[in-house]
Amino acid sequence: MLSELHKMSSSQNGIIDFTTLRIRFRKMGSMQYISHLDLQRTLGRVFIRAGLPLWFTKGFNPHPKLNFAMPLSVGTQSECELLDLRFKVDMDPAEVMERMNRQLTDELRVTEVYVPQTKFSDIAYAAYEYEIHTTGADGALAERISALLHTAPLVMTKRTKSGEKEMDIIPQIRRADVCYDGDGDCIRIAAELSATTDNFLNPELVMSALIQHCGIMQGDPMQENYTIVRRRILTADGENFR
Repeated sequence: MLSELHKMSSSQNGIIDFTTLRIRFRKMGSMQYISHLDLQRTLGRVFIRAGLPLWFTKGFNPHPKLNFAMPLSVGTQSECELLDLRFKVDMDPAEVMERMNRQLTDELRVTEVYVPQTKFSDIAYAAYEYEIHTTGADGALAERISALLHTAPLVMTKRTKSGEKEMDIIPQIRRADVCYDGDGDCIRIAAELSATTDNFLNPELVMSALIQHCGIMQGDPMQENYTIVRRRILTADGENFR
């Protein structure tokens, strides 16, 4: 049986007028540097080239209904971006995936299409992997970073809808495992950060805290760098969000 999220009825006449599929896609490599607005424009062209029968809004300026979960900041990569897309007719998920991927690259690619059984409001956390190449990376630095991410308060300036606000970000860090990778000569962090609509912790703010309090990334910018990859999206009980 199709979920309520899959089949929706018109508020005017009670007739089913669109269906919804959830698109899971990756945004890696050079694609991390395009903005969310540019991503929307890119996908809009992909849908047209793929010949997908999208559902359009009514009114003076009809447009496809695209509903993204947690848009990425520029500079963050992801293996688990989510988009709910409305269609005028029932579509086979495998066909949607095949049509889209014919128009995409390895860096921007659909990895799964399925009927959604949950709402984006059920998202509680996002899991990220950090790889930090900085001068002086060693086991002692990894221990200092771990202590920082587990000791309250860690007060940072966070941008909110009402403006900038000083707040302790430790309650928003569900997990933070830090280690020194001797083979890669880097610090690795596996973190689960709050990702609810009204309590979202940007992974870049964690990096800002490390730079401010641990003195990393202060050397040659041509030699020092870091990457952030969103690996999973989680529910409140720590299960993978579907």
